[in-house]
Amino acid sequence: MKALVWTAPEQMVIETVADPVPAEDEVLIRVEAVGICGSEIEGYLGHNSLRVPPLIMGHEFCGRIVACGSRAGQFSPGQKVVVNPLQSCGACRNCRKGQPQLCPSRNIVGIHRPGAFGQLVAVPASGVVPVPDEMDSFRAALSEPLACSLRATRRAMERHFSPNVLVIGAGGIGLLCAKVAKLLGARRVTVADTHPDRLKIALDTAGDAVVNPASEDLPKAAAQIAGEDGIDVVIDAAGFQPTRSAALALVNPGGTVMNIGLGIDETQLKINHLIRSEIEVLGSFCYTKQDFHDAVQLLTDGRVNGQGWTEVRPMSEGFAAFQDLTGGKVKNGKIFLSMEDS
Repeated sequence: MKALVWTAPEQMVIETVADPVPAEDEVLIRVEAVGICGSEIEGYLGHNSLRVPPLIMGHEFCGRIVACGSRAGQFSPGQKVVVNPLQSCGACRNCRKGQPQLCPSRNIVGIHRPGAFGQLVAVPASGVVPVPDEMDSFRAALSEPLACSLRATRRAMERHFSPNVLVIGAGGIGLLCAKVAKLLGARRVTVADTHPDRLKIALDTAGDAVVNPASEDLPKAAAQIAGEDGIDVVIDAAGFQPTRSAALALVNPGGTVMNIGLGIDETQLKINHLIRSEIEVLGSFCYTKQDFHDAVQLLTDGRVNGQGWTEVRPMSEGFAAFQDLTGGKVKNGKIFLSMEDS
């Protein structure tokens, strides 16, 4: 099969590799659509220690089952599916508590094993989730990033009734967090980003208002938008020193800051301000099985889709897509690669 292989920092090539063979408890899937995740961009740049080249990345995908192992369950060839790429041991303390995303032995398709940036991928049957045959494959491929965004936004908003929400970062995760915040009853959702094209998309598809910190005073603009009630929830979908500092400065006393962006690791924060203002600071990584199920349901019901903020490119242009993403040349919040064009 053909696959897009990450070979070294900022290097990717299309290679012909052996078709994967599913184990007894696995299924083989022919990939139709796969999204490029922000964490994969960090991996491509060499900033993510979890990913080691050479690697076929890709964990946000939809496809059709080709073959099943002897202990893979009741799946049928040709069945359209998405995949929860997160596997856990099921026996450790975190798994027993219903937190598989925190399992010390967690294993993720496209990180610890070959992923979906190829025509075929073998995955554990336990992660396979059927979707309606008529569902658009690119919408279905949003299941994984939507599950991430759904869990983060739900946790950020659970202490606040109808809050004003600020989302920092208008990439795929930021836009999905904004969409989910509206679905969960946010009074007003503001999206901040320094990319004008992305802000237009955010205003058209996800947020009630937008702010460009590169050309506007963010605290002043956010205060005008939120009014006297202020901002109870800030979701940082970028994860850099300026965004994390801004989140703590802008949120109300007693408010919640949710960190989902993995831009950098070490960050200096004003902890005394956090303490005196009793600001709740949370982090969110991946999702539970219920989160993933809920995300698939939202997509199946059509309450979330990719219209107006995503674009599709063939796998043959995958390397160029990564170059454009890291070079700030992508206007949309999300790029999908089409395997059917490869």
